[in-house]
Amino acid sequence: MKAAGGYKVAIVGATGLVGEEMRAVLQERRFPVRELKLRASSRAAGRALSWGDRQVEVETLISDSFTGVDIALFSAGSGVSLDYAPAARDAGAVSIDNSSAWRMDPDVPLVVPEVNPGALADHGGIIANPNCSTIQLVMALKPLHDLWKMKRVVISTYQAVSGTGREAVDELLEQTRDILADRAPRADIYAHPIAFNLFPHIDVFQDSGYSKEEIKMIAETRKIMGLPQLRITATAARVPVVTGHSESVNIEFEREIDLAQARQVLADSPGITLLDDPKTDSYPTPLAAAGTDSTYIGRLRRDESVENGLNLWVVADNLRKGAALNAVQIAEGLVDRDWLR
Repeated sequence: MKAAGGYKVAIVGATGLVGEEMRAVLQERRFPVRELKLRASSRAAGRALSWGDRQVEVETLISDSFTGVDIALFSAGSGVSLDYAPAARDAGAVSIDNSSAWRMDPDVPLVVPEVNPGALADHGGIIANPNCSTIQLVMALKPLHDLWKMKRVVISTYQAVSGTGREAVDELLEQTRDILADRAPRADIYAHPIAFNLFPHIDVFQDSGYSKEEIKMIAETRKIMGLPQLRITATAARVPVVTGHSESVNIEFEREIDLAQARQVLADSPGITLLDDPKTDSYPTPLAAAGTDSTYIGRLRRDESVENGLNLWVVADNLRKGAALNAVQIAEGLVDRDWLR
């Protein structure tokens, strides 16, 4: 049941790129916010951010920040989420967390509303928002798996620097200016300059040779899809794009596929826009996806090297569907089903 006058919503990490998108998406989708609270570190406290026709002051995040809050949207890193999401829950709020802190906790649902909305029913006060690259991947996988059952998935990602944060975006722009001015670019955020470059390195490398980003995608996809034994592998690369993650996805199915049916089911799926006419140069690009809500899919073609194989290209705005939009859609799902508590 909708709370009288709407809900008291807190955004934790309100001054970051995702926090800003959360505020924008709440307004654009007219989420019923009765009162908005903005929380961040003490460094950002005192700033005023726009909310409709007024300004809301950013306050320092403390343990008592969640009194009376119904929904807390977290985007301030794993450490903050581990420390404060339980405090929000104990204060009576539902925490929707954009970090990796709770994603693989067996008692915390990991949710993409178009894919596994039923998982929201047992949230226990904390819900995890998946990795940005995982969200757009499972958006593409779910309708196809429902038709033909996946046997194996191979993903290569091409991820924008905004996934690292504002400082990474600033560094890309500064390095670009330096290179164009024939100056040596300086790399502080990444191990190498990212301007006019790319590298297969996102997050920390593990002893297995996989990066934590690749491991996250594998484990999260299995959890969201309810396929713990799914054969899946990933390679994650950072590219000199400001916003918009791209993915090359190869899927091997158990049953014979129909290319026309694949196109139709994807085109008919909520949240997906099919752009698949290479003859007219129609295919998804991160520049076109930036600032939009869809997951874009194109370049559908048979993988002729295996039986029942399919290749596709998937692109989405990592700050919106990959983070802020998905979190707000989770909140909408809770409200619509009266599952807040």
